[in-house]
Amino acid sequence: MLRIGLVLALGLLVVPLAAEAQPSPKVPVVGMLTPASGPSPLFDAFRLGLRELGYVEDRNIVIEYRFARGDLEALPGLAMELVRLPADVIVTDGTAAALAAKRATDRVPIVMAAISDPVRSGIIPSLARPGGNVTGLTLLAPELSAKRLELLRAVLGPVRQIAAVWVAGNPNGELPFAETEAAGRSLGINVHPLKLGSVDDLEPMIRSAAGRVRAVVQLSDVLLWNNRAAVVRVAASYRLPAIYEAREFCEAGGLMSYGLSLPESFRRAAGYVDRILKGAKPADLPVEQPTKFELVINLKTAKALGLTIPQSVLVRADEILQ
Repeated sequence: MLRIGLVLALGLLVVPLAAEAQPSPKVPVVGMLTPASGPSPLFDAFRLGLRELGYVEDRNIVIEYRFARGDLEALPGLAMELVRLPADVIVTDGTAAALAAKRATDRVPIVMAAISDPVRSGIIPSLARPGGNVTGLTLLAPELSAKRLELLRAVLGPVRQIAAVWVAGNPNGELPFAETEAAGRSLGINVHPLKLGSVDDLEPMIRSAAGRVRAVVQLSDVLLWNNRAAVVRVAASYRLPAIYEAREFCEAGGLMSYGLSLPESFRRAAGYVDRILKGAKPADLPVEQPTKFELVINLKTAKALGLTIPQSVLVRADEILQ
């Protein structure tokens, strides 16, 4: 009996020790690769998407941010840092970040939160069948270019000369410019390229173009989005009506915007991360294209520019800022 009691006692001691020895579940690490200089509302939207799916940052998921701080050439090195962590998934902000991540790894899943044209950029072979380790959401919507020019013409009347602005080195800019230039030709509008070396070039280039153009179109560019207050301020200082890619420019004082919701794109990127963490392969997840676009008009800015927005345009607006 003494021997049996001793065995039972030892067994009771071993059970809790064995339970304590069980490794805790691994908390997944998500890498966020971005040209931005710091925290952004887009990342807030991504975290919201994760929370809606049951993830709480620093509890059951970790997000490692890598900010290029406007230096696109820093992105490849930052992408390698995320691969070496190792990150379980890398989320990219813009085409340059997606290219850097793609070149850094063919193993770690990559989710593109916002990219102009991943097929023409050489990142994936097809939207429906991305293959490899990359999937996500695209901003691809060629009809946007013509719509923005038509909106400018509806507000300003006959327009012959406009400027299209983006930052050199950002692959996002080349395709939208080609689309805008083609749309301009069909509408009898000459589109002047303002390809900035950096955001710091915006003011001198707008100043040089101000006497030649009637308005400005801001093309899809993550660096300009992150510096939207400065972009809007420069256009206003030369009294140039401008149409932008996203509502956040209007909220910063821009005249009009027409495009998809970038925060919504980042929120939806969380769904891709969730599916991948649960075992889905990026190759099997089609890239999502935008289906809804919003027109936002800032009437205060219109008044400052001496413009009257026609009723035919106002009735099309999704939101009017007073």
